Amino acid sequence: VQLQASGGGLVQTGGSLRLSCAASGNIFRIFDMRWYRQAPGKERDLVASITRGSATNYADSVKGRFTISRDNAKSTVYLQMNSLKPEDTAVYYCNANLQDRTWRTNDYWGQGTQVTVSS
Repeated sequence: VQLQASGGGLVQTGGSLRLSCAASGNIFRIFDMRWYRQAPGKERDLVASITRGSATNYADSVKGRFTISRDNAKSTVYLQMNSLKPEDTAVYYCNANLQDRTWRTNDYWGQGTQVTVSS
């Protein structure tokens, strides 16, 4: 199983970016999907999560600015980030809790994508 994240980059304050993360491999079913971020010298924090039924949850710092969504047919989770601020600068990681075709359930991580917001 692999998670491939993409969509990061450099943007000015107030700009937008859309992150994508596609899961592939021996997957039977994907449960929760999440986005985390880690700024230099800080811990990795949960940004947003979405259940298989598309119930969502957000960190207070991104509510009203970020939107998480998913396409179950494509095994892909998205993070639309609007009104970006310099404090959003971090490496963003996707995470998926999934069941593979051997019926084992585990958490998997993507490789991280850098988001830099200039002031």
